[in-house]
Formats: sequence, structure tokens, C-alpha cells
Amino acid sequence: MHQHKRPSTIFLVLVALFAASAWMTWTDFGNTRLDVFLMIGSGWLVSLCLHEFGHAFLAYRFGDLSVVDRGYLTLNPLKYSNVLLSFVLPLVFVLLGGFGMPGGAVWIERSRISGRLRHSLISLAGPFSNIVFMLAVALPFASGLWSLTHVTFWSAVAFLGFLQTTASVLNLIPIPGLDGYGILEPWLPGHWRRGASMIAPYGMLIVFGLLWEPSINAIFFNFVFWITEHLGIPVELVASGMSLFRFWT
Repeated sequence: MHQHKRPSTIFLVLVALFAASAWMTWTDFGNTRLDVFLMIGSGWLVSLCLHEFGHAFLAYRFGDLSVVDRGYLTLNPLKYSNVLLSFVLPLVFVLLGGFGMPGGAVWIERSRISGRLRHSLISLAGPFSNIVFMLAVALPFASGLWSLTHVTFWSAVAFLGFLQTTASVLNLIPIPGLDGYGILEPWLPGHWRRGASMIAPYGMLIVFGLLWEPSINAIFFNFVFWITEHLGIPVELVASGMSLFRFWT
């Protein structure tokens, strides 16, 4: 296998940390709050890696071979075009606000890819990974496989599901700079795209500013909780998981 296509050591360490901290949370090993913090933090970082990998993998399959040389297919967070936007800021948002903020996308050479549908699918691939992660996390709750026997573990899982839901919804908002707009962009008139390109660098700040507005914030989180409830994830467990994760509050 090409060395630029193998999972990186950093990604494998994150996966191992997620698995180990999940086991520690399940067995109440050591400091419970530290276990939950490591489980949710590492799980969130793994999902961010998968999000960016989704964009890069489809771009590679559709003709942009440059993503291989850039190391995007290794799932190494240090290889992505903007580590600050793709990983640091989303992690900070989770730590401070308790919700999953989307990160910056990988650099795709769009000129190498033909067909509007392919461009839309590349933009969709990132949030699609969040949706798959969200559904996988929700499965034990929807199927009734979870129990209060390991309530700390299931609280952490519920909060992870909540984070994936917020990330999925935010990513699909059609604001320039976010994946939701990237899905629509290939189908828009040229003058619209040119105008949106000037807004795109500030897309994340626009979303963050909108969420500071109480009425918009309420609508957004009511919608997120509506989704999680319909997926079978108990709101009480989400709140418990958030409290355990943000132990300093």
C-alpha cells in the first residue's frame, strides 16, 4: 500500500485512546470524569479526521490525485490544509460551548474534477461521515441495547451522538464556507459563486455570530434535540454526558 494512503500513527493513536478510554468509562476505571473527557475528546477528534477523509477520498476517486501527495488519505490531522480550522477550533468549541462546530475543509483541486454532481458529492462526503457516526452512536439507544447499568458510559455515548448531530446540522447550513453551500455551489450562477467566494472565509464566524443570537440559538438547539430524541437518545443522558465532559464547570 502506498505510504500516503496508510492510516497515520497519529490517527491510530487517537483510535486506540478512544477505545481505551471507552473501556475505562465502561468499567469505572480510575477517575470517571477524566475517562469521559478522554473518550469524548478522542472520539470527537476521530470523527473530525473521518470528516476530512471523506472529502479527500471522494476527490481522489473523482480525479484529484494531489490529495494523496498532501497526505489527506492518511487521516493524519497534521496533514490537513488548516489544522487550526479543521481541528483546534472545533475542539475548543466543544470544550467551551458543548456543541460540535464544523471544521475547515481539505484543499481540493477542483479543476481536476469534472461534473457538477461530483463536486456536490465531495462537499457532501464530510457531513455524511458525521451522519453515519451519529446513526451508529444512536443505534444502541434506538434498539434498546443500552441500560442504566453503565450510566456513565452511555452518558458519554449520548453526548457524542449530540455532538455529531450538531456537526451534521451545522455543516449542512448553506452558508458560503460550509459544506452545505459547497453542495449547492456547482449548480449556482457564476455571479452568485463569485459573490459568495468573498463571504466564504468568514462563513464560520457568521455561523458563530448567529448562534449568539438567543432566538436563533434556541431554534437551532431545539431542532438538534428534536433529532436526537427521534433517534432514541435520551436528553437526560446528553445533559449528563455534557456535565461529565465539561468537569471544570
